[in-house]
Amino acid sequence: MKTTGLIQIALAVLIVVLGYLVWDSVMQPIRFQKKAAWRYDLTKQNLINIRDAQVAYKSINGKYTADFDTLENFIRNGKLKIVKAIGNIPDSFYNKYPRKVAENKAIELGIVKRDTVVINCIDSLCSGKYILDSLKYVPQTGGEIFELDTATIETSSKIKMSVFEAKTPNNVYLKGLDHQEIVNMNDAATTNGKYPGLKVGSLTELNNNAGNWE
Repeated sequence: MKTTGLIQIALAVLIVVLGYLVWDSVMQPIRFQKKAAWRYDLTKQNLINIRDAQVAYKSINGKYTADFDTLENFIRNGKLKIVKAIGNIPDSFYNKYPRKVAENKAIELGIVKRDTVVINCIDSLCSGKYILDSLKYVPQTGGEIFELDTATIETSSKIKMSVFEAKTPNNVYLKGLDHQEIVNMNDAATTNGKYPGLKVGSLTELNNNAGNWE
């Protein structure tokens, strides 16, 4: 009887252990997806911030920069020209003309005036939006830095255009999470001919600085 009791206890323990292992195997992908989604959102927002900064930089300098120090210095100390409209366009103009034509007519008649003002870049671009010193760092990775590069593309009309690309692979922005799940994500992206990570812009095509999640 004593032996039978020990066997029953051992079987009970084994059932509990096996049950836990089954439960854990089911929960592992779910835990990964939750953590990955959080990292995804943080990383995507940083890339959007980098894009906004690059667009502002190009509006003044005529091209993008591949150097984060240059970009951060511009945001911290640079100036932006903002065109402000003084006056209101009558509703009757919008009823009669397309929007752009209505605006031009109002300007021609002196109803609306345009005034260019210069403002500090950091006041316009940042304004509590994000911490400037963290712009180049991939969130939750312990100091990993986004890859940033620029290039010049010649259009079919022989016009040379400055382009940029900022990106980070899955292996970096998901650093520390389940390795096999990351491998699976990379394989799926590669199979579909996509970049295995998050990025904005492109060095090979004019895509209006779109993110690969858009």
